[in-house]
Amino acid sequence: MFDWLIWAVSWLLILTGCVFIVSGGIGLIRMPDLYTRLHAASVTDTGGSIFIVLGLLLQAVFVFENPMAAIKVVLVLFFTLFTSPTASHALAKTALLSGHIPTDENGEPILDSPEKAQMLARSRPEK
Repeated sequence: MFDWLIWAVSWLLILTGCVFIVSGGIGLIRMPDLYTRLHAASVTDTGGSIFIVLGLLLQAVFVFENPMAAIKVVLVLFFTLFTSPTASHALAKTALLSGHIPTDENGEPILDSPEKAQMLARSRPEK
């Protein structure tokens, strides 16, 4: 009876997730440096996957009545929510350790030297 409502809500969630992911792709092109591009990609990737999985979850449970598909979709979301931020953090820290200096909105370096970027990335200062 309410199948059309489930379809409408699930597609609305899926389209919202697609908008998030497309905006992240646009951010990858438009942002000025590695760190802002990484931020745009990682935040929208995580947010978009949440909306897409919620839409797929509604369809798996209420339309197709397949609990195994719902469990698999939730597992995909679980692994995405842990691996995506971890990978983004590892990329940013590796860039700092290699001496890649972040820039401000005018393209000017924020730090004085690559050595300061490396020191910023270390969890403990060198002795």
